Amino acid sequence: MTPRPRRTLVWLEPEGDPQAFPAAECALDEPSGLLAAGGDLRPERLLAAYRRGIFPWYSPGQPILWWCPDPREVLLPTEFRRSRSLVKRERNAGFEVRENTAFAAVIAACAAPRELDGGGTWITVEMRDAYLELHRRGYAHSIETWRYDELVGGLYGVKLGRVFFGESMFSRESDASKVALSGLVRRATAHGIELIDCQMPTRHLGSLGSRPLPRSEFLALLARLIDSREGFGQNPRSF
Repeated sequence: MTPRPRRTLVWLEPEGDPQAFPAAECALDEPSGLLAAGGDLRPERLLAAYRRGIFPWYSPGQPILWWCPDPREVLLPTEFRRSRSLVKRERNAGFEVRENTAFAAVIAACAAPRELDGGGTWITVEMRDAYLELHRRGYAHSIETWRYDELVGGLYGVKLGRVFFGESMFSRESDASKVALSGLVRRATAHGIELIDCQMPTRHLGSLGSRPLPRSEFLALLARLIDSREGFGQNPRSF
């Protein structure tokens, strides 16, 4: 058996070619899915990354790290598990789901230090600014859960073609983030969304119907669901 060549981490130049990502198959096995480091968070680079199934994820003090894990956690809107208790909460708890009315507030809430993250956050100021710019350009979106005109939960992500790349969610009341995700799923058909990228598996998402997909299958789906021009000067579809 021919040994597999040793993989090495690729370093990207800041302000370099935003398309200069290595093939996803070059990602490291350990840490699983780490593909490249460095570069920048310009909209052009971020959109080029998402089109290839790559996303940034790093902690303060680290260089920008780019990931494409195998398998990839995904949620098909048709497979979303809306439990009886969630339906009851949606109907009776006074929640209202809105979209793109408080993007900055949603990303700020997602960036707030949480016990789940050891009291830290991976959403740096640089990351927040980058996604605010994507929002201004029409690519990044928020789904928000409101209760009596107070923002109590939500999520944000990037939409390209028929794919919504989920980035983060938060909840200030029980089930508020689930209600936001349920709201996104309910809007999926109207917005032409056929696939929700969850990036990494969590028990929370798994309970709602997410499942792992081999990276090769995930990338094949992206090639089918994202227009070849989108993210390269073509105006994004309305959300």
